[in-house]
Amino acid sequence: MEIQPLVENGPRPAGPAAIATLSRSRRALYELLVAQDGAVTLADLVKLSGLHENTVRGHLEGLEAERLVAREQRPPQGRGRPALLWRARSDQGEYAALASTLAYTLRDASAQPEEDAIGAGKRWGRRLATSRPAGSDRGVVSPVRDLLDDLGFSPVGTVDADAEAADLRLTTCPLLEAAREVPSIVCNVHRGLAIGAMEEYGAAAPGADLVPFAEPGACLLHLRAGAQ
Repeated sequence: MEIQPLVENGPRPAGPAAIATLSRSRRALYELLVAQDGAVTLADLVKLSGLHENTVRGHLEGLEAERLVAREQRPPQGRGRPALLWRARSDQGEYAALASTLAYTLRDASAQPEEDAIGAGKRWGRRLATSRPAGSDRGVVSPVRDLLDDLGFSPVGTVDADAEAADLRLTTCPLLEAAREVPSIVCNVHRGLAIGAMEEYGAAAPGADLVPFAEPGACLLHLRAGAQ
């Protein structure tokens, strides 16, 4: 019988933590993209890197899976499908640095670190939601899922028909190292973030249950908006 390697429970790293796992050529392409002033086309990257188009495309898709780059479409210009543009993501680094600092500060200085972590997460979630309007027809849970995606958690799962609840698998984490060291703080910040965002989006009695490192490849997050 072939022995299968052990798979550690929990998500993959996201953002800066994922850079260390890149191959030399993929990291070089990522650093080339970071150095650009804005989004560039596949053809631009082929010319700049000297690599074959298929190689560059494969690297970009891998970097996108690690949430290190994002794709967008160039505005239409005449006939034909608009070209895809690629850019390095820049939103996760600031988030990871700030949240890691908060986690270790609460661990060392707070008399009730878990409660304070949830409270800090709620305040953060409300602030983030304020800058990301949900739209009148999207309910409460869907925009929270989108917010988590923007932050680097790569949530997988569906929102119920009434947009009032969701069971999500968080498949990447921008704070994986800190979460493994102080899960009672980091994971409660994330739990509070989801609750605070739902409050800002209009949930009357929001709740979030987070199960850290619940299965190979993911943490589990159960969201419920409560009565509207």
